[in-house]
Amino acid sequence: MAASKLDRTPSIRERVEDTLHAHRNELVALLSKYVSKGKGILQPHRILDTLDEVQVSGGSAFAEGPFLDVLRSSQEAIVLPPFVAIAVRPRPGVWEYVRVNVHELNVEQLSVSEYLRFKEELVDGQHKDPYVLELDFEPFTALIPRPSRSSSIGNGVQFLNRHLSSILFRNRDCLEPLLDFLREHRHKGHVSFATAEDIFARNL
Repeated sequence: MAASKLDRTPSIRERVEDTLHAHRNELVALLSKYVSKGKGILQPHRILDTLDEVQVSGGSAFAEGPFLDVLRSSQEAIVLPPFVAIAVRPRPGVWEYVRVNVHELNVEQLSVSEYLRFKEELVDGQHKDPYVLELDFEPFTALIPRPSRSSSIGNGVQFLNRHLSSILFRNRDCLEPLLDFLREHRHKGHVSFATAEDIFARNL
């Protein structure tokens, strides 16, 4: 029995490069349309509206295919002629950044820092100062739980409830605050209902 083969999902950069090879003229027409608007930030609806304009004028190569998925997943585009940088969110919690030089037709994959630095050039212009102030807030959020499943997106309260409940009943030290809470809210032999956040918050 032949072993099953797992296909790797192409990156956003690879999708743009493939489209550039297959539909060079149409992609150049679209990117040139973005550049013709001058420097600035294009919101998702502007990105797709410009695509519609190009398709009406004869560029129907993007009617379907991987590049159309890239544009539909785009959250914004930064235009600094001759460059167009696009922030793409292909799925919840995943971001990719690409930059295309419309004149030279080369495609770059950007890191988050590189993309933000390029975005800042809209206001500050190009600067090569290597000593730029950067603040790292990661230590302040190290203990905050982060959803790892797409099903948790939009269900933050439920996710937090499960996380706090897990801590509460896994750690014996957390049971004493629970008992104190129940004692305090007892009335005529009955205890009012409390969520995990109420109990946990009293001990922060």
